[in-house]
Amino acid sequence: MSSDYCIVVFFSPEDECYVADIPDLECCSAFGDTPEEALAEVQKAKQAWLEVAREKGDPIPEPTYRPAIYQTAG
Repeated sequence: MSSDYCIVVFFSPEDECYVADIPDLECCSAFGDTPEEALAEVQKAKQAWLEVAREKGDPIPEPTYRPAIYQTAG
């Protein structure tokens, strides 16, 4: 299992903060006042997500998500 999951960071006007999301890990996201803070928090969330999945014996998905800019038409 690789740990190179894509992390998407964006500003949420509704929440008035930055959100960092890992699309390959269901419901794994975090927020912060800055993009850097959101990124640091989602790294913690990712570790907790993976730890719980291992403890429960749940499958850990391979990183597959890529932003549209990297997807090729085909």
